[in-house]
Amino acid sequence: MSRAGRPATPNEVKKRRGTARPDRVPNLGNLAAVPAVAPEPVELDPVDALDYVLTAGQIWLAQTDTLACAMLRESIEERASLRTVVMATQSAEARKALRDLDKQILSQMGTLGFDPSGRSRLGLAEVKSATKLEQLRRARGEG
Repeated sequence: MSRAGRPATPNEVKKRRGTARPDRVPNLGNLAAVPAVAPEPVELDPVDALDYVLTAGQIWLAQTDTLACAMLRESIEERASLRTVVMATQSAEARKALRDLDKQILSQMGTLGFDPSGRSRLGLAEVKSATKLEQLRRARGEG
């Protein structure tokens, strides 16, 4: 059953804008912390990059997500081969197929919680690095 209208705004965006209402934002005490993923080199093989990302997501991925992870891996492997075809032939049909596959991969990653709205839907919080002001307050309280 599909929803009509605009998709829900992720809680991270609401917090950033300052429009998050306390009665509508989940209790932060119940959220699991998600570590920030360090950027990897762009030259990384797509399947190796997926392994890296899935390793970072082991915190919230369950055994029941195995099929979804396998389908995501297959899609990424298919994307790698399709991309070589696009680069070699410059075919408009292959390019369209590649863009459609990209959308499918992003959708699969969102389902597994690898985007802000997916994480908020799963009840996972972002790990926020301390701002300069928070660091100063913490230093002043300790000192």
